[in-house]
Amino acid sequence: MPRLLFFCGHAGTGKTTLAHRLIGPLMQATGEPFCLLDKDTLYGSYSAAAMGALTGDPNDRDSPTYLKYLRDAEYHGLLDTARENLALGISVIVVGPLSREVRDHRLHDPAWLRVPAGTQVRTVWVHLPEDEAHARIVRRGNPNDAYKLAHWEDYRARRFMPAPEQHPELRYFDNTAPGEAELAALLAALAA
Repeated sequence: MPRLLFFCGHAGTGKTTLAHRLIGPLMQATGEPFCLLDKDTLYGSYSAAAMGALTGDPNDRDSPTYLKYLRDAEYHGLLDTARENLALGISVIVVGPLSREVRDHRLHDPAWLRVPAGTQVRTVWVHLPEDEAHARIVRRGNPNDAYKLAHWEDYRARRFMPAPEQHPELRYFDNTAPGEAELAALLAALAA
């Protein structure tokens, strides 16, 4: 049966880079086809047009308006696309913060996920210290981060680190400066 792998975590933690780095080795290790569904890639242009119309700021990805009108719709579409691939027998890597869904244990709730029976679901929580995440966000210079940076105190109030004893379903990955051994261990866990 296909696999559904989530790479979740807050902005600036390197979720997408990590997923890109592992997808080829995962296909090689498992012998399975994978597709990568990154929320920003799938919905970036659409969200820019919608937010431009709603707020006049096409780069807004964190305001109350975005969170109210687009956030959940993006995730529903992302998961619908994942389900369609899984039904075709294609394993899927989903990249996105999904912090509310992680907090509420939804990513391992079969009734909420509605994926084909037998789908192996694993979630990687990609993390690093807040100051390093902030520095990476500043360095990458993505206009979509402007609202977040301008309202950092509001954003940081929503950041959380799921406690391992409350979220045993998560595989934690410190992406501060992972070595080959850490990457190999993560690959082995996801390919098992």
